[in-house]
Amino acid sequence: MSAILQKTQSTTFPAIRRGRLETLQVNVGYVCNLTCFHCHVNAGPNRREKMDRTTADLVLDYLRGAGIHTLDLTGGAPELNPQFHYLVEQARGMGVHVMDRCNLTVLEQPGQDDLAAHQVEVVASLPCYTQDHVDTQRGEGIFEQSLAGLRQLNAAGYGQPGSDLVLNLVYNPLGSDLPPPQAQLEADYKDHLARDHGIVFNGLFAITNMPIHRFAKQLRKNGQYEAYMMLLKDAYRDESLAGLMCRTLLSVGWQGYVYDCDFNQMLRLPLGAGTRQRTHLRDLIHRNLDGAPITVADHCYGCTAGQGSSCGGAL
Repeated sequence: MSAILQKTQSTTFPAIRRGRLETLQVNVGYVCNLTCFHCHVNAGPNRREKMDRTTADLVLDYLRGAGIHTLDLTGGAPELNPQFHYLVEQARGMGVHVMDRCNLTVLEQPGQDDLAAHQVEVVASLPCYTQDHVDTQRGEGIFEQSLAGLRQLNAAGYGQPGSDLVLNLVYNPLGSDLPPPQAQLEADYKDHLARDHGIVFNGLFAITNMPIHRFAKQLRKNGQYEAYMMLLKDAYRDESLAGLMCRTLLSVGWQGYVYDCDFNQMLRLPLGAGTRQRTHLRDLIHRNLDGAPITVADHCYGCTAGQGSSCGGAL
């Protein structure tokens, strides 16, 4: 048995089960034009993993058969995968709501101007409304590039009052702290971005940094890993369990293997508690996951700490 599975079985995190499946979150690959400090995917320009057309068609077949109303596309920078626009067009043609986990800077590249035409919801990473914070976490000059992407989205109608084009931003702490209260932080973002840059958006998602891959490596390098894990466990709130994203979401990797969430995918923790083998999406076409056990491990405390955290922000 792998060390990862041993860790999964020995965790003190409560056992949880699935509810009704509502969202298919698809990681189309790890290629990204950025190398962010907090990235749990360990994405970057040198990664080569990309979803192919066969797997993309399988994703679409699953959407048709399962009656799922939301397709959540992530990466890396999902827009850099050749299948991204194909998935968007086909899913929207089925009436499925599509979300794009966008790093904003990728919008400067050719061929990224059709999101509004397909009414894709944009969930854009902007770790702070100040330049020093963003550039420290994501790289020099990224703040100004991000503002350019936001202006481009605003010009297309995203985030504007009365518009159906939804633009949500994502905040991640710079280091080993929990996010501040989301409602107040959103108000601060809206005030600063509107006043200083003329930028508007719909909502803010405050997401806890997960202690896996690049961020976990940095924590260990600084001797902070154990202290951060203790912070997450001490801030555990039982009332967050009902809203955990893994209860209504299925995570699909670039090769088509499925997981309980994107974080489990990065740790290669198989779908369903107690299992040892990975499950492929093709094996779920006619399978109902309602009530199925969810694989949990110590990193799950990142989703229940403080105000709670999910791909949709505070719980």
